[in-house]
Amino acid sequence: MGDPHILASLHEAQDALSEFMAQPANLRGVEDFVELLVKTFNSGGKVYSAGNGGSHCDAMHFAEEWTGRYRKDRKPMPALAFSDPSHLTCTSNDYGFEHVFERMVEAFGGKGDVFVAITTSGNSNNLVLAAEAAKRKGMKVVGLLGKGGGAIRPLCDIPIVVPGETSDRIQELHIKIIHIAIECAERRLFPELY
Repeated sequence: MGDPHILASLHEAQDALSEFMAQPANLRGVEDFVELLVKTFNSGGKVYSAGNGGSHCDAMHFAEEWTGRYRKDRKPMPALAFSDPSHLTCTSNDYGFEHVFERMVEAFGGKGDVFVAITTSGNSNNLVLAAEAAKRKGMKVVGLLGKGGGAIRPLCDIPIVVPGETSDRIQELHIKIIHIAIECAERRLFPELY
C-alpha cells in the first residue's frame, strides 16, 4: 500500500462519524433541524445561512440545494446564504468584518425565519453577533458547530455539535448533516415525489 496517511484519514473520518452517531442528542438535533425546516417552509418562512471559509461554502451549498434541486424536481424553496461579495466588502470596510452577517439578518430576517450558523469553532464573532440579531428578531437559530460549540452555542435553539479536533473532520460531518436534513425535509415537504 502507498501513503499510509490516506487510510489513516479515512479511519479518522469514520471514527468521527461513529462517535457522532453514538450520541442520541446528536440524532435528536438533526431530527429537530428537519422538523424546523419543514415547519418554517410550510408556514411561509425563510431560511438563511452563513459561515466563514469552508463553512461559508457549506452555507452556500445548503441554500442552493433549496433554491435549485436536491434529489427531485420540485418548486424552489426560500433559502439564502449571506454571501454577496459587495455586501461583505462594503460592510467590512464601513463597520468591521464582525458585522457582515448581523446586518444581513437585520435587513432580511423576520419572525418565523431561521438562521443557520455554520462554524467549526463556535467562536466566530460575526456569527455570534448575527445569532444575537436573529434572536432579537424572533428567529430560530440552528448551529452546526464543533469543538464543544463555543460562544454561539447558548444562542442556538438547535445546537448540533460534532466531534473532531480539526476543521476538516468537523466540516465533513457538517456537510453530511446538511445533506441528511435536506433529504429528510424534502421527503416530508414533497411526499408525492418519493
